[in-house]
Amino acid sequence: MRKKTVLVTGASSGTGKETAKTLIGEGYTVPLKSEENMSNKGCSQQSRPGLTRRKFIQNIALGGGALLLSSRWGLFSMAHAGEGETEYSMILVDYNKCTGCRTCETVCSAYNHPKKVNGKLLNGAGNPFLSNIKVYAFNPDVDVPAVCAMCPDNPCIEACPVDPDPATGRRALYRYSKTLAITNDPSRCIGCGSCAKACRVGVIIPHPETAKPERMCTLCNGEPQCVKYCPFGALSQVKVDTNQQFYAMKPEKIAEKLIAEWYGVSD
Repeated sequence: MRKKTVLVTGASSGTGKETAKTLIGEGYTVPLKSEENMSNKGCSQQSRPGLTRRKFIQNIALGGGALLLSSRWGLFSMAHAGEGETEYSMILVDYNKCTGCRTCETVCSAYNHPKKVNGKLLNGAGNPFLSNIKVYAFNPDVDVPAVCAMCPDNPCIEACPVDPDPATGRRALYRYSKTLAITNDPSRCIGCGSCAKACRVGVIIPHPETAKPERMCTLCNGEPQCVKYCPFGALSQVKVDTNQQFYAMKPEKIAEKLIAEWYGVSD
């Protein structure tokens, strides 16, 4: 008769020994494996040392998994795109957690406007005016951070009248190859303001002197500082989902909906 094999956690010590003895007496084969061996061989990626939560999420997406994100405003999904489909990521705001502290503005500005000090490139002063994410405050008390929605159909790029470069195929406004964030080539930009007019959220701001576009989210070269340093966990980097309830809305419209929900006030 063929014996059955049962793996008992901690079979080499304590209560596990007693369980192992009982099973052996009933004709089972019990390999003696320690907790340590099991944890080394059977652990999930999420529990491996050095694997960050964000990296774990990215691994799920790359493997074809799906991350479900729930919030007071409904359920939306982050799933692996089909073959050949481009994936864009964006900064998602949890308005229930945002306190309007503007830490995001400071760290964004500091990272994206570095300064050289004694020959070393260091983070800048963190002037909120230069930030690529802007927090709008409304009354009754609602704070709405506004940031590039990374629209998959690229309305700002499509609005750029500059002919695509024969070598790169890029207009003056294009997607940076590493992060796929919207980027401007100042050497080709004519400062017409078409991209700012086409921006759904209204985050593209022409420079007051050159009229060239600014304030587009750079995703901080793949590690958004606003997400990293938000003290309340109100910001996260996720795959673009155009079905999300507040996706690509102007801050005034978002505030209107939040005020009606939270305070029962509407125009």
